[in-house]
Amino acid sequence: MKTCHQFNTVRAEYQREIGYMIAHSKRHEGRPAAKSSAKQAASAKQRMARALNSHVARCPECG
Repeated sequence: MKTCHQFNTVRAEYQREIGYMIAHSKRHEGRPAAKSSAKQAASAKQRMARALNSHVARCPECG
């Protein structure tokens, strides 16, 4: 599937955010902050999927 620059930018931004949250979760393993960060990372993955699906539906270059 060919994607546009905006799609790649949105995906990279979400992946960077998710990476930070997962790294934080690993650094603070066993603490409440780690559990919270892991939940936020899972939520961000869902938001990323929703945002990218919405983008593909609207973008003439991706769709």
